[in-house]
Amino acid sequence: MDLTGKNALITGGASGIGKASAKSFAASGARVAITDIDRDGIQETVRGLGNEHFAIDGDISKKNDVDKIIKAAGEALGNIDILINSAGVSDVIMPTVDQEVETWQRIIDINLTGTFLASQAVAPDMLKRGNGCIVNVSSIAGLVGLPRRNAYTASKHGVAGITKTLAAEWGISGVRVNAVAPGYVLTPMVADLISSGKLDEKNLMRRTPLGRLASPNEIAEVILFVASKLASYINSAIIPVDGGYTAYGAAGPAIEIE
Repeated sequence: MDLTGKNALITGGASGIGKASAKSFAASGARVAITDIDRDGIQETVRGLGNEHFAIDGDISKKNDVDKIIKAAGEALGNIDILINSAGVSDVIMPTVDQEVETWQRIIDINLTGTFLASQAVAPDMLKRGNGCIVNVSSIAGLVGLPRRNAYTASKHGVAGITKTLAAEWGISGVRVNAVAPGYVLTPMVADLISSGKLDEKNLMRRTPLGRLASPNEIAEVILFVASKLASYINSAIIPVDGGYTAYGAAGPAIEIE
């Protein structure tokens, strides 16, 4: 896929799916600006991309930061043709009655409000030009219910919801809005949950018909496709990239793993 001449802003670009997306977009010819609160992480990512790519640190959950990020990205790139809302955090897996409202609010602020703020900020220029593409990163948690993960699940359902509302509002003006819904991906966030014993990797593999977790690059390649001209008639879609996880409905495991 050729994105030569396109400019992309990718949030959450210091690691995981955001970092993999930055690499995929740059390799496809796009000029890329990435943002994250992890300044060292985005600088490292940009160094690996080559020339004409930019790192902009900031907190996507704060409107003042988002306004500065969009302004800096516009000055660096000229305009923003593509926005990838990849910034996100996970929650602490625990019984609902023990969950704290402060943790709930932090996850909602980053995962959902951050997606809204960034989309709102890039929209005026995209709508004026009559062209643009936004790809949000939701999750299988935005399609099903994950027990003891209320904040994360609510935030990702919210991302799926605003994907549809923005697509319905802005499509007529030439701005497409879609989302990918990854399953379990070997990002640093998931690796931490596995290493802490909060997730059982073998059980996840048993529950997934493909029998494995995804790599960040596999999700990034779907994001790249959705942002490309090959997907020009895709609007409002929530695309599962989950190895069949959400399709599997039998009582037992999807596959047997020793």
